[in-house]
Amino acid sequence: MKRFNRRQFLQNLGVSATALPFLAGLPSLTGAITPQRKQRLIIMFSPNGTLPNEFWPDQEGANAQFKSILKPLEAFKEKTLILHGIANQVRGDGDSHMRGMSCLLTCDELLKGNIMGGGGNPAGWASNISIDQEIKNFLQSRPETRTRFGSLEFGVAVPDRADPWTRMSYAGGNQPIAPIDDPHQMLKKLYGQMRDKESLVSILDDVRDDLKRVSAKISSRDKALLDQHMSLVRNMEQDLENADKHAKLSHPAPKVDPSIELVNDNTPEISRIQIDLLINSLANDMARVATLQYMRSVGMAQMRWLGVEEGHHSLSHDPDDNKESYAKLLKINTWFAGEFAHLAKRLSETPEPTGDGNMLDNTLLVWTNELGKGNSHTLENIPYVMVGGGAGFKMGRSLKLDNAPHNRLWLAVAHGMGHSELKTFGKAELCTGGALQLS
Repeated sequence: MKRFNRRQFLQNLGVSATALPFLAGLPSLTGAITPQRKQRLIIMFSPNGTLPNEFWPDQEGANAQFKSILKPLEAFKEKTLILHGIANQVRGDGDSHMRGMSCLLTCDELLKGNIMGGGGNPAGWASNISIDQEIKNFLQSRPETRTRFGSLEFGVAVPDRADPWTRMSYAGGNQPIAPIDDPHQMLKKLYGQMRDKESLVSILDDVRDDLKRVSAKISSRDKALLDQHMSLVRNMEQDLENADKHAKLSHPAPKVDPSIELVNDNTPEISRIQIDLLINSLANDMARVATLQYMRSVGMAQMRWLGVEEGHHSLSHDPDDNKESYAKLLKINTWFAGEFAHLAKRLSETPEPTGDGNMLDNTLLVWTNELGKGNSHTLENIPYVMVGGGAGFKMGRSLKLDNAPHNRLWLAVAHGMGHSELKTFGKAELCTGGALQLS
């Protein structure tokens, strides 16, 4: 069945454009003769480095024991790959946080600019496309992997400002992409017909008759998928309604000190809603690539729900022998690991729309950071944890590398996603040796 026939089929049923976001990913309507594997990539970011002694396993290989920060991932140990020894070797203008953030996925130098870094070294935006957008463009260039959006950029408590410390995705040089951290805004982007949230009118009210008409014409498996999709949207609407009753979902702008982000205490609730929206959009094949950005580099978020009143960045600068700060950083980083584990869990319990296994089987999750360690600002040993079967890597192990440029890692991810003709990414001289061998 070709794309033209699918549209004609829907038109013959009298289906409105409003209903298309619910139907676009159903196998019965995609035109595929046989179910095709849908490879997906999700990159999650958290800021300000990690605590190496609480993060990296002592052993290599399959016998590696997870330390404190990675304990939330124990249930996915056999599907986890921990990479020690990956370095951001990009130099040039900007401080370590700026290059750590805006070169994280672009792997190339920052442009000249007048944004002053912490070391008194000004810079501008990244000079290259980011790897998520490179892979998105590759998938969008092929009819069999093209989706409605290609990629989706989610945020959680990302401050209302734009600079190299707040952006990791780039459509090209000097083209930063802002993540969407308001679930209301993301829901509107995905479904287009969201009413005024104060009216609490369901998105489903406008499409219920259309979806009922289509459900009588599709396979039983697709009918079950459609029912599941509608239930997820209904549940998310209820979650948003409940959250609105307790507090605004968007975090307020700083009122006094512009270096402090006044993050709402319901950030954990926002995080879970964003994760549900992300998985729901991928399950419905609205995109195959997504990013999930928590806060920002040099972020001073105050995570009061963890009993932490100080700003995250200030804590990350304290010496390791400051036991109180160390304990709070351990709480913060373990919380991020818990959100990453929840993302993996939600994917693992969501059936693959093709009917084979679950979505984690075909999704590669990558959790990373802009620094290796906050109080040293090192760009070596940057945390990289991968979960899932999306790229065909050998999982269930800890792998120690020797200061490998992160350009080579992202090349390996691109190749795992089918983009094998990509021979270099970012600075070509940092790609010597080619893609890392992770299979």
